[in-house]
Amino acid sequence: MDVTIVTNPTVNVRLTSTIISFETKRRFNRGLSVAELKGKLEMIVGVPASCMDLELYSVSDKFLLKIDDNEALLGSYPVDDDCRINVIDRSGGQMGEFTDVSKVEKYEISDEAYDKKTDSARSFMKKQRVGRFNEEEVARKKAELAAREKEQKAAADAISVGSRCKVQVPGQPMKLGTVMYVGTTDFKSGFWVGVKYDEPLGKHDGTVEGKQYFQCENKYGAFVKPLNVIVGDFPEEDYGLDEM
Repeated sequence: MDVTIVTNPTVNVRLTSTIISFETKRRFNRGLSVAELKGKLEMIVGVPASCMDLELYSVSDKFLLKIDDNEALLGSYPVDDDCRINVIDRSGGQMGEFTDVSKVEKYEISDEAYDKKTDSARSFMKKQRVGRFNEEEVARKKAELAAREKEQKAAADAISVGSRCKVQVPGQPMKLGTVMYVGTTDFKSGFWVGVKYDEPLGKHDGTVEGKQYFQCENKYGAFVKPLNVIVGDFPEEDYGLDEM
């Protein structure tokens, strides 16, 4: 009885080299000669075909043999899917030579000269009035920001240190606590309210980025925007009811 062995005409291999630090995957035809394979590898790893030695490793990265016959076909070697072909550069290249951008000469241009170019991204944005070049949109956003800040300040002015409060932050459960600080901060612009929660539902102990704004136990303190704070007579024993 005749037995016919059918082999996939292509093979997927992992590629490494002595000058590139990462691994890549490629598919090759088993009918390629080793010389043709080297020509394709030259475009992938950057090693001249004439300065290339090839090593074949198994799927488990065990060294099998050298692929050193330029006239032989790739399929004549025991190359299976997920085997690794390691490219050794005999031209003197070093690891990372083709990925080190610090060695690439950079083109620099002054802001004034760039502003005069008509084929730049900035020129396109100006013509299309996109982003910061849309004066009406920029003015509208500034007005909205000013209005929000005014609203937050008015809310902050109505909150006193020592007041009991409820904190309502979108996406979070309601929390009860005591106001410990009201005003501006160094960590972010605008007006903020420092709250000591009744339960350890906060983020800190009243200190943010090395500056102490108020004192409390760790994980009991938090800062929230004034509009998220409701001041009132909220006894601590009501906390559980507010969670229902």
